[in-house]
Amino acid sequence: MSDYQVTHSKSQVFYDVFERKAELKHQTHYCPGCGHGVAHKLVAEAIADMGLQDKTIFVSPVGCSVFAYYYFDTGNVQAAHGRTPAVATGLKRACPESMVVAYQGDGDLAAIGTAEILHAANRGEKISVFFINNAIYGMTGGQMAPTTLVGQTSTTSPFGRWPGNEGYPLHVCELLATLEAPVYIERVALCDNKNTMKARKAVRKALELQKNGAGFTFVEILSPCPTIWKMDPLDARRWIEEKMLPVFPLGVFRDRPAPQMKESPVPHHTFVEALELDTKDGDTHERAQTSKQAGRSLTLKMAGFGGQGVLLLGQIVAEMGMREGLEVSWLPSYGPEMRSGSAHCHVCLAQERIGSPLISHPDVLIAMNEISLRKFAPQVKSGGLILYNRSELPEGFEMPQARVVCVPASDLADQLGMAKVANVIMLGALMAENDLLTEESAMSVVQSTLGAKAKSASVLEMNRKALQAGREFMQKAATPVQN
Repeated sequence: MSDYQVTHSKSQVFYDVFERKAELKHQTHYCPGCGHGVAHKLVAEAIADMGLQDKTIFVSPVGCSVFAYYYFDTGNVQAAHGRTPAVATGLKRACPESMVVAYQGDGDLAAIGTAEILHAANRGEKISVFFINNAIYGMTGGQMAPTTLVGQTSTTSPFGRWPGNEGYPLHVCELLATLEAPVYIERVALCDNKNTMKARKAVRKALELQKNGAGFTFVEILSPCPTIWKMDPLDARRWIEEKMLPVFPLGVFRDRPAPQMKESPVPHHTFVEALELDTKDGDTHERAQTSKQAGRSLTLKMAGFGGQGVLLLGQIVAEMGMREGLEVSWLPSYGPEMRSGSAHCHVCLAQERIGSPLISHPDVLIAMNEISLRKFAPQVKSGGLILYNRSELPEGFEMPQARVVCVPASDLADQLGMAKVANVIMLGALMAENDLLTEESAMSVVQSTLGAKAKSASVLEMNRKALQAGREFMQKAATPVQN
């Protein structure tokens, strides 16, 4: 038997067995002649050859590539339709040493995801984007895509795309090349072996640039879609060469070093230090060190009508947490009304990194009205705390597995002569129950929040009295209602 050499094999970056379906464990779900399989292999081989498998995070969206996580044996994150660049941005910023690969189709990237790709490119995010352009929506039945050619038929343009009605095909490479930040942009095609080899080089270059710390890299890959085009696989490849290349010319649209960015006046890693500039006593850093205790955390939901200062209260608590050296998040939710509409927010304060800003079962609920109390009280953790803005509970209220304290913050604010400080009174009540936050940081944040109004000594004094009123009520006058 003569010696032989294997020149083509499955990349080690792919799983040995594809577990999506037991009967298809040795093949992908892509149609015969589809370009996704070739593009996947180009990306996988480049990752393997550069030794990046353990550092790579593959981000795939809605579309034909939705099951990429069944094939790539790397980190995998699934993104909502069009949001891959946004998700990739978060991953790269959170894990800057990782290789982040965004993989998108034309219906995903060039339609619903246009804003995400433009702004990620404009910021120069250090990610590599591989854009599969087959001029059609493949997974959902063959609708017209932003890249569909003039005259090309689809399920939503049965008589062919007409510029007067649907506009012209979108040229993404040319569009991104008008921006300052991208470092590498190229369009390649999978129409024959020669062009596939060029695509291979482009994919590797994009990943090498990211590996070396360069900025935003983007490779557009013209790819066949025989099933939706209703063509034989060989005819589909010829169609790319004959029809797509004249409209989407191949070539390099950007290849240059990243532009010199001006340093941010507030570096991310010294954000807490920057907040010290707002304090007069200069002891924020010292408090940040002494207040951090292992395992300390607090999750809160504040809810009420728009105009009651619910969202502002959440912002104040979140910034107080930052000044105390904690990890924080603030997630608002509100309707279109300026006043009287429902509003609530989630606030997390933690010693460790926060996985999600969404809170299902808060430690504390601050309910500024009855509607919010009835809606959110059942969600509070067993043994948690509810602060309700009334002197007594509403009739028929079913007590949750939590301690409820009625704090008539609105009435107390009226007694002070300023109805707007009801939310600050609630803050004082919260601080009386939890020593995670300090009065010094509260007043510092309130002062910076008030802005020009902070110049008024009477306004500052009113807010200080509001904090004190909330504290004193909790310490001396409140009678907890037990379940």
